[in-house]
Amino acid sequence: MTSAQTKTSQSGFTLIETLAAMALMGLIMSVLVAITSQWLPNWNRGLDRIQRSESISVALDRISADIAASEFIRMDGKTKTVLFDGSESAVTLSRTALGPNASGGLELVRIAESGDRGGEALTRTRAAFAPEAAAPNFVEPVVLLRTPYRVSFSYAGTDRVWKPTWRDAESLPSAVLLTVHDTVSGRTLPISRIAVIHVSAPADSVCGPADNNCAATSSAPADGTIRHASNEASGQ
Repeated sequence: MTSAQTKTSQSGFTLIETLAAMALMGLIMSVLVAITSQWLPNWNRGLDRIQRSESISVALDRISADIAASEFIRMDGKTKTVLFDGSESAVTLSRTALGPNASGGLELVRIAESGDRGGEALTRTRAAFAPEAAAPNFVEPVVLLRTPYRVSFSYAGTDRVWKPTWRDAESLPSAVLLTVHDTVSGRTLPISRIAVIHVSAPADSVCGPADNNCAATSSAPADGTIRHASNEASGQ
């Protein structure tokens, strides 16, 4: 009789322990779910922010490399204007051809916004350099940056003043400012880049310091500073 009572009391105690453990586990799981539901969205937002910053940085690096490699090219001997067309939203330039199939000559590169299935995007296209061609055939589009981000361009010459366009000029700009905008929030992001062009004048323009007609060959000011047109007008 005593043995049977002992077994019954032991079985009941084991059941109580099981119920208590299950209740404790349920409490722990509910706490973990509550913490995870608050922490996971913040983690995702932080990860998305890092990925967007990396994609913007890669795009600016690619654009800066193309602009820095711009070549001083005149389409023919009848005009002094160089092959460089820049606006606030697009740039067309000539540079040394890149790629495994490149023959080492020149190519035209156009960086501009275009639409595709994913919406508006900043793309890079290229065309073979042909002085006699009236309209280059730009092919092989590569998406650099997608909405909601946009890149605007500003140009500065040896006068160190930023301008919204650079067209029909007799020299290349000294530097190009790349500014990133968020079209959703309307903010200008603190991510910008200045691409300094290596050559802004042909080699035959090199002359002595005493020559007043000497064309500037420096690709950037000696002190590396470039000021805005608004500051120039205010005497700053």
